[in-house]
Amino acid sequence: MNLIAEAFAWLFSPERLQGPYSLQILLAQQLFYTVVSVVIAAVVAIPLGWWIGHTGRGREAAVALSGAARAIPAFGLLILLVLVFGVLHKPEAAFVTFVVLAIPSLLAGAYSGFEAIDRRVVDAARAMGMTEWQILFKVEVPLGLPLLIGGLRSATLQVVSTVTIAAYVNLGGLGWPIIQGIPLQRFDQVLGGALLVAALALVLDALLALAQHAAVPRGVRVTPADIVSTTR
Repeated sequence: MNLIAEAFAWLFSPERLQGPYSLQILLAQQLFYTVVSVVIAAVVAIPLGWWIGHTGRGREAAVALSGAARAIPAFGLLILLVLVFGVLHKPEAAFVTFVVLAIPSLLAGAYSGFEAIDRRVVDAARAMGMTEWQILFKVEVPLGLPLLIGGLRSATLQVVSTVTIAAYVNLGGLGWPIIQGIPLQRFDQVLGGALLVAALALVLDALLALAQHAAVPRGVRVTPADIVSTTR
């Protein structure tokens, strides 16, 4: 209990809001690396996932690629890319690491959202004379959006927690108190940094959970009234 109290004392110390390593700066760096990495990964993975889900082609390759990417240790990849890119390009190495980490969840969310759609709905849209582009953007994308946001939610949580290792190569972020505190045996600082990362992850998860719920089309939402009516 003393360590927890010391961690909160460290967090709320006025010194935490001063200097180049103040908490607000570290938080901004953490969010910057997370948002940029997830956006880049989304630009790559979502169109590919939609194409796989719409055409039914390449699913096996996508599953294999996603599994291989998930198996790559993020810390080892970051160090390898820093050595390959050079110390002057550490931000680029970090972004590549985090993008690789985010792609599998986004890719899976994009194509699984389409696969979960009842094929009779797509066939009906095609029978009504809709073009393939109309089917894609007016039927499949809206119905598959909740699972896509679920993939976005998973990718964001993975990236925001892994961005802490950016501090190991002196790129800042909320991992800095953890990386600095371990050799100094400042365990109150280490725990305080870990609590900040956990709190940020919980906030982002809650926001994306709300977005995922809101993305469910109104016509397919299950309400308590619907459940009561079906049980009568």
